[in-house]
Amino acid sequence: MQEHPDAVPLDHVARIQAEWARERPDLDVRPQAVIGRLHRLGALLTEQLCAVYRRHGLSEGEFDVLAALRRAGEPFERAPGELAAHTMVTTGAMTKRIDRMERDGLVTRRRSTADGRGRVVALTPAGRDLIDQAFGAHMRNERRLLDTLSPDEAAQLEALLTAWLSRVEPPAPGG
Repeated sequence: MQEHPDAVPLDHVARIQAEWARERPDLDVRPQAVIGRLHRLGALLTEQLCAVYRRHGLSEGEFDVLAALRRAGEPFERAPGELAAHTMVTTGAMTKRIDRMERDGLVTRRRSTADGRGRVVALTPAGRDLIDQAFGAHMRNERRLLDTLSPDEAAQLEALLTAWLSRVEPPAPGG
C-alpha cells in the first residue's frame, strides 16, 4: 500500500495509539494524543532546561531554591519550610539541597530574628550572582524553545494550559 504524498508520518505517540487501538479496540485511546505528547514534551523540555542549569553547576532543585530566594527580594531569604512550599519539595530534600549550597558558599543559614527557634536561609553575594547569571541563561533558553511556535500558537497554548491547569491543580493555600 502506497502512502499518500501529503500524509504526515506517525509520531511516537500516534504509533503507540495505533497499536493500542488494534490490540484493544474496546478502549478509547484518544486521550493519549494529548497526554502522551505532553508527557514526551515535558521530558524533552526538562532535559533542555536542565542542560542550562548544569552549565552553571546547578541541579534543577538547586536552581529552584536559589530562584525562590532571589524572588523573595531583599534580603533574599526565606524559612526552609517556605522554600519547600515555593519549590514543591519535602523539607527533608530541602535540607540536603541547602547543605550542599551552604558548602558551596551560595547560601547561609541563621536563626530567625522573628522566631529564635526557626531558621532562615539567605542568598550569599556569590549565590545571588550565580542565580542572576543562570536565570538570564534560563530565560534565553525558554525563549529559544518557545520560538519554535508562532506567537499566536504560543498564546493559544498558554490559554489552554492555564485553563486546564486551573481545573486540575488544587488551589494554592491562602489563594
